[in-house]
Amino acid sequence: MSTASKARQMIKSIVEFPQKLVNFATNGATRIFSPSDDDYPKSGVQPYEGDRTKNKEY
Repeated sequence: MSTASKARQMIKSIVEFPQKLVNFATNGATRIFSPSDDDYPKSGVQPYEGDRTKNKEY
């Protein structure tokens, strides 16, 4: 590998790094602020009555 091709490769990687960084950040922001893609069944509210204590004194 010649010195010129090594220099071109270094310049290319220096230019690509900010692009990859911006792409990484925007993909994260897109996932955070996009509508939910959860596919949970519509089961409604499930009541929880709690555990009864054996000792009534607090």
